[in-house]
Amino acid sequence: MNKFLFPIYRVLVPKPLRTVLLKKSLRYKILNYFASLPQNELNAEQKEVIHYIENNEVRILPYSFHSKYSPEMIEVIYDREKGMRYVIQDGKRLYFKKRWGEKKIRRSYCDLMREQDLGSPHRYLTDSFTIGKDDVVADIGTAEGNFSLAVIENIKKVYIFEYDQEWIEALNATFAPWAEKVEIINKFVSDRNDSKNIRFDTFFENNKDVTFFKIDVDGAESLVLSSCDKVFNSHGAFKIALCTYHKHDDEKDFTRLLRDYGFTINPSKGYMINYYDKKLKAPYLRRGLIRAIR
Repeated sequence: MNKFLFPIYRVLVPKPLRTVLLKKSLRYKILNYFASLPQNELNAEQKEVIHYIENNEVRILPYSFHSKYSPEMIEVIYDREKGMRYVIQDGKRLYFKKRWGEKKIRRSYCDLMREQDLGSPHRYLTDSFTIGKDDVVADIGTAEGNFSLAVIENIKKVYIFEYDQEWIEALNATFAPWAEKVEIINKFVSDRNDSKNIRFDTFFENNKDVTFFKIDVDGAESLVLSSCDKVFNSHGAFKIALCTYHKHDDEKDFTRLLRDYGFTINPSKGYMINYYDKKLKAPYLRRGLIRAIR
């Protein structure tokens, strides 16, 4: 769309309708693109996604497990003492931002459950890629903390990196029962040190016990990795779950970078369609994350 008309379009067309129109247009582009390719060049995972899109609207996670989850199935409970709402995850309370209402929490947690479905390309852990009682986790880009909460009872410690102050309040409530093994760092992990940011190399100088990285920072993954040069050059044993669906070349660039550091790389199975990325282009399908081990 013409860059001069786009601001007018955003004002005149409500966001829900814009999303519907975007997904219809993208569905047409994806199906046309893959129809133009020799079918014997498509892998089984691509064919599975295309088959799904032929029969459904475009979704970030274009798989049948999407329908297993519904916001209506999620119970949201209000904690009057804390003035926050929470859901029960594996018998534990997961708190959300104080200003969030029930409807938004249901939608958000429904998306989180889809992301960690056993068949999801966004799932961080697998039966063969796990963490255990001796592991110390750096959860970089924690938000509500569902990943750390899922593993908290099975690990030694977790460092939670989250800058959003509203999430900090919720995280303190969620992890209060495990305060002795949780440290919350109210900063972004980035390529510089200042009041808002910290390089992981700097953090690691006094916290050399980290063994597992979960990195999911909405497209700023390259900044996180650029702050880990000394850490990865230390030749320590690490595991990394690293999101690669936010930008077009992330999987290729991050795979090459981590292999140079001596990691063995395996991509998650399946693909995601990040239609929130305004620069999304062919082939449209992106691996959700890569899992690295050294």
